[in-house]
Amino acid sequence: MTTTPNWLDKRAYLTPHQEAIVLPDDTTYTFLDLQNDAKRLAKHFSNQGFQKGDHIALLSDNCYEFAVAVHALSYIGAVGCLLNTRLTKSELAFQLEDANVQGLIFQSKYENTALKLKEELEVLTVPLQIPHVEWLESDSELKLDNVSHILYTSGTTGNPKGVQLTYGNHYWNATASVLNLGLHSNDRWLLSLPMFHVGGLSILFKSVIYGMPVHLHERFDVDTIHHDIMNKGVTVMSVVALMVEELMKRLGDGQYPDTFRCFLLGGGPASQSLLEHCRDKNVPVFQSYGMTETASQFCTLDEDSMLSKIGSSGKALFPGQLKIVEEGQECSANEIGEIYVKGPTITPGYWNRTDANEDTFDHDWLKTGDLGYLDEDGYLFVVDRRKDLIISGGENVYPAQIESVLKGMNGIQDVGVVGVDDDKWGQVPAAFVVLNDAVSKGDIQAFAEANLAKYKVPKAYYFVDELPRNASKKIQRHKLLELLREENDA
Repeated sequence: MTTTPNWLDKRAYLTPHQEAIVLPDDTTYTFLDLQNDAKRLAKHFSNQGFQKGDHIALLSDNCYEFAVAVHALSYIGAVGCLLNTRLTKSELAFQLEDANVQGLIFQSKYENTALKLKEELEVLTVPLQIPHVEWLESDSELKLDNVSHILYTSGTTGNPKGVQLTYGNHYWNATASVLNLGLHSNDRWLLSLPMFHVGGLSILFKSVIYGMPVHLHERFDVDTIHHDIMNKGVTVMSVVALMVEELMKRLGDGQYPDTFRCFLLGGGPASQSLLEHCRDKNVPVFQSYGMTETASQFCTLDEDSMLSKIGSSGKALFPGQLKIVEEGQECSANEIGEIYVKGPTITPGYWNRTDANEDTFDHDWLKTGDLGYLDEDGYLFVVDRRKDLIISGGENVYPAQIESVLKGMNGIQDVGVVGVDDDKWGQVPAAFVVLNDAVSKGDIQAFAEANLAKYKVPKAYYFVDELPRNASKKIQRHKLLELLREENDA
């Protein structure tokens, strides 16, 4: 089993006075500060009864203490189960019970929720506070095969599954990312994605492995983040498409500083119109593809191909492998099938889910459930989730493609598309539209007919104030279907 020095110990030894965490109010913590606080918190956790191998849940929004707790759990050898703060008590209870959690660390604002969970499940609850205690003298090595975290999938259908991620998964993800993006001496990564999701968590590990400051935000606030990019030397920011849309509106006729290197875009495909707008504004957007099971990004477009391969998620990062499979056969170029991935960033499996592991893995290849194709140059284009595929009259219709086209229409701010039952065609697409200007259903229909094949044109449009999205800003299509059922029952 391969071992390495504890990453935070090593970083604090190499560059102790380098900035590690920078908050929006300019409060700054060095790697030495982070190490000291993490070891104090680890000692406190040990005093409370947390032990090596325990599954310990963390319920908190983004904050400095969250980052400290991640490293503190590493010091005591516990497995961190990071909880989505937007879940209901019953959803949280399911994850705590399913993951066999022994303890729950909670931010003060979630004390009532934590106490209710304690009563129901008899877990040990500990407030998330950094105490003034002696350091923990801990094991100075990490075993790369050891599980560091269990992160639950978003659970858009059915109960979510706990994805196990190892220290090795995180290390190879950080390595693969830097081999693609490069590492500059002035790099500063802005983090506003939830740290309880893998996209946010992975940035914490990149920080200690690279020796790079993280500008940590509690949540996405367009004005505050715009200020950081313009004035604080931020070079890279992880985003989803909705964030880019809002930031580009905020930028207006302005320009980002030359120090800003790129948006690293994940969380699903962006619309062609958005990517072209960013290109016209000289704002680099590197679209990526990844999932919790791949420890964040697995494919990412590189700088040289950003303009020539607009809409692509790039190639599999080093040392990952990717192929497209349909009906058991590897697909040819430009042929759509299911995306299979393989490599050292891939989860060793779902916690306590033997059947799911058997269904998901095929000789070390992870079947992602996503649909896509490789072009003649080997670049990945993600089409949609297999479960979201609409089959209309025998034709495959991909909601993400329709959404991308409609979002290119002036007056449309956001779009979500689902398939609805139809007596003639089996299923047909229906669109939920958020407007930012006066647009009629007839206008949208005319635009769709001019830009989409007839079988892809939505057969119904519903105007809504906003689309239901999860914490990582992905559209929750099952909730759109619920809205549709409510509309039909009314």
